[in-house]
Amino acid sequence: MTNTTDVKLLMLAGDYVEDYEIMVPYQALLMLGYKIDVVSPGKKSGDTVITAIHDFEGAQTYSEKRGHNFTLNANFDDIDTDDYIGLIVPGGRAPEHLSMNPRVLEIVRAFADRPLAAICHGAQLLAAANIIKGRTVSAYPACRAEVELAGATYVDLAVTDAVTDGELVTAPAWPAHPAWLAQFLSVLGATISI
Repeated sequence: MTNTTDVKLLMLAGDYVEDYEIMVPYQALLMLGYKIDVVSPGKKSGDTVITAIHDFEGAQTYSEKRGHNFTLNANFDDIDTDDYIGLIVPGGRAPEHLSMNPRVLEIVRAFADRPLAAICHGAQLLAAANIIKGRTVSAYPACRAEVELAGATYVDLAVTDAVTDGELVTAPAWPAHPAWLAQFLSVLGATISI
């Protein structure tokens, strides 16, 4: 793998962020040597956000159960987007309320032309920040209208697939982690050999 010791990624979180969609990319990218600051509005390093576990159990929509307490490792108010090479936006219910925060939207806009990975309901933040017009985007199917109203082309992918448009990598839900993370690593310029 290429050297990652000098690169930092930023991850936006909020209460009821999807458990797998915050934990899996966080741990996988840490394993590869990336430094990841995870922040949430109104919270500091050491504070926690509550996660939600979403699953597909045969109902018309996903089920939701309380997940874990995820510990943040950076202060939201101290974020300088110039310190980061890329942004990760997990899904769950967090993007819904994060999209109402003007500073969160400023942060997302700062990554409009840099590596940005969003999964599931994370597309709600991309739409609210108005950065996807003319782009190809995947998201949880319930977000299709928001994606299209924001001027993007919604791609209806298998739940295990992801799509890359320039430096933007999106996917419909956590079963896409292998494809989504592989494509994000490609956008970041990382190479892995075994």
